[in-house]
Amino acid sequence: MDERRDARGAAPPGAAFTRLVEVMARLRGEGGCPWDREQTRESLKPYVVEEAYEVLEAIDEGDAAKLREELGDLLLQVVFQAQVAREVGEFTITEVIQAIVEKLVRRHPHVFGDASASTAQEVLHRWEAIKRAERQNERRRPSALDGVPRELPALLRAHRLQEKASRVGFDWDDTTGLLRKLEEELAEFRAVCRNGGGPRAAAELGDLLFTLVNVSRFLNVNPEEALRETIARFTRRFHHVEDQMHQAGIPMTRETRSEMDRLWEEAKAREGAGKEP
Repeated sequence: MDERRDARGAAPPGAAFTRLVEVMARLRGEGGCPWDREQTRESLKPYVVEEAYEVLEAIDEGDAAKLREELGDLLLQVVFQAQVAREVGEFTITEVIQAIVEKLVRRHPHVFGDASASTAQEVLHRWEAIKRAERQNERRRPSALDGVPRELPALLRAHRLQEKASRVGFDWDDTTGLLRKLEEELAEFRAVCRNGGGPRAAAELGDLLFTLVNVSRFLNVNPEEALRETIARFTRRFHHVEDQMHQAGIPMTRETRSEMDRLWEEAKAREGAGKEP
């Protein structure tokens, strides 16, 4: 077997990656694709987000073939953005790769240097310390919260910000005080609800959600993933209700709510028994 191939017999990615870069340059060049040629980094932003979420969907579904395809689509967005930057003389895809390789080596001295780290927590603390040192030369004062994109979904961003703060010691000791805080925030939200909502409703709901995210972090539960799974369960069960109501010729209205509730419980029971709803 060619020593350059891996255990699955796959060749190194160099030639395939170079071909992808060449295809992207051709699409953007003279005589290329009109749609690709008119794109800007701003117009491509939605596709970066969309492709990232499609990768997550493929992972959730456990579909390796779909994951392979979606990772390719996401990689295309990286190459596309780099090609746009190359055309205006900012940087190239080679510089993108070099920069991430250098960063990985620099931030893993326990692998590529003489440092040591025996636990994942030690690695995280060292990673944050190295990042802070790297930012000492920046004009603005570095923050422990740096590196969390504003564009992240709110639950995930809250989780990441709390993680960042915890790494410098700004955290609850355990869930005891945190659960008391949750009860406090829930009481404040209930008070707002009793008063009909009003301008404080959003703030109190935000505080409640933020505290719930903190609880999830202590339980090693990713709140974004937890909500995604709940949404998936809701969708499956609601589709079951819709299908059964349609087959029975019963309209879905307030007047048929009791039948919808029955079918909903039926879907839950079938899931609990390991069956498709």
